[in-house]
Amino acid sequence: MHMMRSSRLPVPAVRQAVCWAAIAAALCCAAPAQAQLGLPRLRLPSLPVELPRLPGALAPEALPNPTSLRLTSVRQLLRDHPDLLEADPAGEPMRRQELLLVSPAAALVDAAVALGFVVLREQWLAELALRQLVLRPPPGWSTAEALERLRALEPQVEADFNHVYTRSGETSASVSAAPGSAATSRRVGLIDSGLDRQHAALRDADLRTWGCNDVAAPSPHGTAVASLLVGRDVKFAGVAAGSVLYAADIYCGQPAGGAAENIASALAWLAREQVAVVNISLVGPANRLLERAVQAMNRKGHLLVAAVGNDGPAAPPLYPAAYPGVVGVTAVTSARRVLPEAAQGPQVMFAAPGADLAVAQAGGGYSWARGTSFAAPIVAGLLAERLRAPDQAGAAAALAHLADSAIDLGAPGRDPVYGFGLVGEHALMAPRH
Repeated sequence: MHMMRSSRLPVPAVRQAVCWAAIAAALCCAAPAQAQLGLPRLRLPSLPVELPRLPGALAPEALPNPTSLRLTSVRQLLRDHPDLLEADPAGEPMRRQELLLVSPAAALVDAAVALGFVVLREQWLAELALRQLVLRPPPGWSTAEALERLRALEPQVEADFNHVYTRSGETSASVSAAPGSAATSRRVGLIDSGLDRQHAALRDADLRTWGCNDVAAPSPHGTAVASLLVGRDVKFAGVAAGSVLYAADIYCGQPAGGAAENIASALAWLAREQVAVVNISLVGPANRLLERAVQAMNRKGHLLVAAVGNDGPAAPPLYPAAYPGVVGVTAVTSARRVLPEAAQGPQVMFAAPGADLAVAQAGGGYSWARGTSFAAPIVAGLLAERLRAPDQAGAAAALAHLADSAIDLGAPGRDPVYGFGLVGEHALMAPRH
């Protein structure tokens, strides 16, 4: 997009104004916006060492059909745990025989109970001004049929399946440690699986954890994403190293973990703790409770950063990244090419490195990581540098600043492949081969 010079505004000011307008549109409705963006002005550490390429590292040519990666994992999950999980009509995983109601009227709950529904759990999320209720259908009713019956009772009811969300990336073989260090006083949030707090990269980090009744359930995915945010070792540092990490484990090592109700509860905790920027490297279907929780966080001025997913460029959008106001992140290789498995669409706001990243490996050591899961925390860490407390105007300013520093890739301006462009290229170094 070409811009004319003004006698009142210099060109950088015009570009900044365009970025602000585009960010405002993205926060409101996630529609694509056009802006010519400047070159990066990031002052970030570089990688002082070289790491060998490993035979087991993930590479594009070694990947199966990208559109089937998550679906294959979901099918396996459903096969392995039929007592806990079932598929919704679209094939997405959900907790067996569980339905979610969002802030239902007392009369509707009474009518449901009279039909034979059982109230399993109820929670008031004060920070989000939401009440979540989990119901079990009457005996002999399928979960899908039960949902239709609830909607017949009250057409305006906000009811949905209790969907389960999955990780959006893979780690592979172990490697030695990687980059340098950068201490800050930032705070950043993480909703994921458990962390290996004893790992060298996380042992000295300031971690505030939530979930699982304080029982540790370390996982490869959560440990890897946390290390990209706040990890620090002799030759390794996350993009927000030195920050306080507020980490919510919504899985607790359970196959039916990661449900919509868990994500909503975790968001309420992070809102209570006033954590302005939250990374969510998880993907799944649209869900009414999740949507309402995201809307509440947006209104409070939080920035939610989410991976757009690895189902392929032609796949339907995944959530929460595709909700308006969420910062959707795609991943690129060291050659600045989008990962062939990365999702595309108007939900993409930024691109960040997401291939051959060195990450902490649960149990010790380091491994390679690939996927949009691992690009998202780079963006979250950069935004946490600018947004220290929840604030709508501050959130828009942080996004505009990051957009103005992005390297415009693909079509000029914001596009559905790279969003506003590449950021964080030197925040975390991919190993050199």
